[in-house]
Amino acid sequence: MGPIHADVVAEGRRMIGRAVEDGVPIRLLGGVAIGLRAPGELAPAFRRTYADLDFVTTKKGAGTTTALFRSEGYEPHVAFNALHGGERLLFFDDEHERQVDVFVGAFSMCHKVPLDGRIEIDPVSIPLAELLLTKLQVVQLNEKDVRDALAILHDHDVGEGDGEVVNAPRVASLCAADWGLWRTITQNLHACRVFADTYEVPDRATLDERLDALVGRIEDEPKSRAWRMRARIGDRKRWYTLPEEVA
Repeated sequence: MGPIHADVVAEGRRMIGRAVEDGVPIRLLGGVAIGLRAPGELAPAFRRTYADLDFVTTKKGAGTTTALFRSEGYEPHVAFNALHGGERLLFFDDEHERQVDVFVGAFSMCHKVPLDGRIEIDPVSIPLAELLLTKLQVVQLNEKDVRDALAILHDHDVGEGDGEVVNAPRVASLCAADWGLWRTITQNLHACRVFADTYEVPDRATLDERLDALVGRIEDEPKSRAWRMRARIGDRKRWYTLPEEVA
C-alpha cells in the first residue's frame, strides 16, 4: 500500500499511475483533472484550491476499482456503495479528511453525461468534451464551475475530435438528443461569457472565438424527435435533477 499524498493533485496522479499498473479503468474528472490537462500552468484567473478527488470507471470495472482503492488505504462507504454502487462509489481518506467519488459508467448530477466507450480515450482524465459538460451541467453555477469551464475553453481549442481539443460534435450530439441538457449547457455557456468579464482572462479574444464555435456547433446539430417534443413544453416543466448531497 502506497502512502496517500496530502497534496490532492499529487494523489490524483498517484492513483492514475497505480490504476495503470493494475489495469484498472479509472480516469479523473473535476478540478484536479482540468489542472492536469492544462498545457502549462493555469492562468491566475482560473486557479483555485482543490478539496476532493473525483474519478470515473466503467460498469465492468467497479469491482476492481473498489479493490484498488481499498488496497491503497481508502475506506469505502459500505452502506452507500451497496445501495448506489451501480452508478457511484464513495471512499474516504480519513487522515486528510478527503472524500473520493467514483462515478460508474456515466456522470450523473443535474444531468446524465454518458461515458460508455469514452472513459479510456485519454490516459489521465475523461475526454475534454465530457470534462467540460460535467462543469456546465450544473443548473446553478458556482464560481469554481465557471473558472473550470473557462479554463478548459481558454487552454484548449474547439475541434472535431478528442485529444487536446474539445470535441464539438460530441457535445453537440449529446445536447441534440436531450433538450434538458441542451437547455442547461447553452444557458451556462452564455453565463460563462458574462462571468469572464469579471476575470483577468489572458486571451479573451480566443476564449470568445471558442465559445462562439461551440455554441454555433450545438445550435447547428439536427435535433432528435424527443428533443423537439420536449422543447414544446419548455421551462414549464423542470428539466433537471436536484442531486442529493452525500454527507
